Amino acid sequence: MPDPALPLTESLSPDAPGLARAAAILAKGGLVAFPTETVYGLGGDAKNSLAVAGIYEAKGRPRFNPLIVHVADLAMAERFALFDDRARAVAAAFWPGPLTLVLPLLPDTGLSPLVTAELDTVAIRIPAHPVAQALIRAFGGPLAAPSANPSGKVSPTRAEHVAQGLSGRIAAIVDGGACAVGVESTILGLAGPATLLRPGGVALEALEALIGPVALRQTGDKLSAPGQLASHYAPAAPLRLNAQPAAGEVHIGFGPDTAAGPATLNLSPAGDLAEAAANLFHMLREADRLAGPQGRISAAPIPNEGLGRAINDRLARAAAPRP
Repeated sequence: MPDPALPLTESLSPDAPGLARAAAILAKGGLVAFPTETVYGLGGDAKNSLAVAGIYEAKGRPRFNPLIVHVADLAMAERFALFDDRARAVAAAFWPGPLTLVLPLLPDTGLSPLVTAELDTVAIRIPAHPVAQALIRAFGGPLAAPSANPSGKVSPTRAEHVAQGLSGRIAAIVDGGACAVGVESTILGLAGPATLLRPGGVALEALEALIGPVALRQTGDKLSAPGQLASHYAPAAPLRLNAQPAAGEVHIGFGPDTAAGPATLNLSPAGDLAEAAANLFHMLREADRLAGPQGRISAAPIPNEGLGRAINDRLARAAAPRP
């Protein structure tokens, strides 16, 4: 039951009237959750510091953790970030899509300094989801939009996931159905040497095929982009990785059942990494529900290639010691 002390969160359809209502809320500094191809984002006016502060407050997100700016097209992106030849090549190949670029921040952009956490770079992307595209265009400006969930918890890939975590804390949710990719965007740093700051929906191999070697972010490097906290995407139940199922655990499998026993849940019985990525956060939530207050979760090994690198990154953060 909703908390009567909290204001109601509107549920909006992804049609013209719903998007017009969402854009009006955003224009007044309100917060609206909306679907992208990766996960649901919690959108606010990236130029309005009160709106951006509201994002941090609604999520319980630490303010040293920067946000991704979502824009409609390259022309809008170029108002905020400095693009070199590498950035233009990557943008041409992968935008719109599940890739965020961290680029030098241009002066006098009007972006709230809360968006960049006072850094001299900005994380920016063009989402491919038609509802996200339509909302940005209806609003007419950049949207700061981290995942629409309480900070550190499992990311939302359906509107009901957003409501479970943020109902009463945000103004509205645009329900666009399930997200197709299911893990957050890849974050590529191009403010210096090309560096993979977070694996995600675009594989490292695809980036390297285009621009050459990409360095990996090292543990202990300064926080420079979203999604780099050691403990993140966490269910309530403890999670054991690269595991065979054990008695009393809810097991999340991958690929065909093995002699060790059937999986309680399976990210992809066919062993398809794209299917596994799309199912990951929903199945983490379902495993948490099945495990209950005293239960435990285990997860099968996932090949560490392509989208498997992003899946393993999210699982490792979900299993990390809680702060």
